[in-house]
Amino acid sequence: MQPHAIRCLHVHRKVQPRERAHKQRRRIDEKGMEHATLFALHAAMKIFVTGTRGIPDIPGGVEKHCQELYPRIAAMGHEVFLATRQPYVTRPQPKWRGVRLVHTACPRRKSLEAIVHTFATILKARRIRPDLVHIHAIGPALMVPLARLLGLRVVVTHHGPDYERRKWGRMAKTMLRLGEYSGGRFANEVIVISRVIANIVTARCGRPVHLIRNGVSLPQPPNATDHLERLGIEPGSYILAVARFVPEKGLHDLVEAFAALEGDIRLVIAGDADHQTDYSRELRLRAGRDSRIVLTGYLTGEPLHQLYSHAALFVLPSYHEGLPIALLEAMSYGLPVLVSDIPANREIDLPASRYVQPGNTMELTAKLRAFAKAGIPAEEKILFRKRIEQQYNWSTIAGQTVAVYEQALAGPEHDIAWARFSRRGGAPAARLAAGSEGGFEQRPIET
Repeated sequence: MQPHAIRCLHVHRKVQPRERAHKQRRRIDEKGMEHATLFALHAAMKIFVTGTRGIPDIPGGVEKHCQELYPRIAAMGHEVFLATRQPYVTRPQPKWRGVRLVHTACPRRKSLEAIVHTFATILKARRIRPDLVHIHAIGPALMVPLARLLGLRVVVTHHGPDYERRKWGRMAKTMLRLGEYSGGRFANEVIVISRVIANIVTARCGRPVHLIRNGVSLPQPPNATDHLERLGIEPGSYILAVARFVPEKGLHDLVEAFAALEGDIRLVIAGDADHQTDYSRELRLRAGRDSRIVLTGYLTGEPLHQLYSHAALFVLPSYHEGLPIALLEAMSYGLPVLVSDIPANREIDLPASRYVQPGNTMELTAKLRAFAKAGIPAEEKILFRKRIEQQYNWSTIAGQTVAVYEQALAGPEHDIAWARFSRRGGAPAARLAAGSEGGFEQRPIET
């Protein structure tokens, strides 16, 4: 494989006996994407995970990703420590489904909590002495140089360019870009969840990345409707949105577009705000003016399962996404979907009629009216579920992630980029944030 290509998994190599050895076979799926199947039993690794609010049942895309991924990795025989943020943990427990939970205090402030928590947990990781640290998201990735200075091997997963979100000011966006560059440049290995993100990292950091998408499990639709009854809604009579109350999710557009619909169809929005803001308060006020709109707050488990199972239409009118797990979940239930026409959603390759221009409330109203009544063709429902099973399987994702860990441990302890950085005593923050620090050719991703 050419060095500048996206690496879905690693190639054969010779490794030290103490690290582990494995055999792998490559296969090519229908679209030519490269995958690998691992045959030999992996020696157990000790893995420390940070950058997430925690698990289980803590709202957020990264949190859902970690909740599905790490119990599977633990079940493969590896020892997994996952750092949680104490303000989000309602029922502290030492272990969940084989994953050891490291509860760590941090301020519950959107501008501080991620970086303060990651700093504290990297210091904890040093005491635990894991084989490697896995950092999720580009804000926490600011701490990659610290982890490397402490002698830790680091894998970073880039879940999306968070600096594009409207909630961040200029300084926060600069720090997020710096985190993207620090993680992309100095981690031992980098995972991305979409080709859009892969192109960003390769252009800025001049390195290959591992494309491992988000996943979703195929559900068994329930017969129960007791939660719907408590909400006062009937199966098949409502449009569903599942999202946080932040501007980039476009829920204000959905509320406005829905207000122009005729009839008694309902709109159910399952979600809330992590931190109360003027936007979240205004969104509640606007939704409260229409008696057909139901705000459920954050839901997980059986209540959310029932909402997905009995919805007439799923809508995601967002302006920014990494690779939306909520959309994948809706597809796994065989729901008709209507989503914004943005690169991350385009990557899922839905029929053209399923996309709407972000911010275009007139178009959104027209398509809400059409799709809520039309339902989903049987063949499209089968196609959605088949695609989920083939391309977004969590067990496959767990194996791919472990293979990246293997590569991070087998590679040189001091790669060229890190050696240059450490010899200089670090690089100026402005150059890092701009992504202009030299030394690597900026190479395109092969598609």
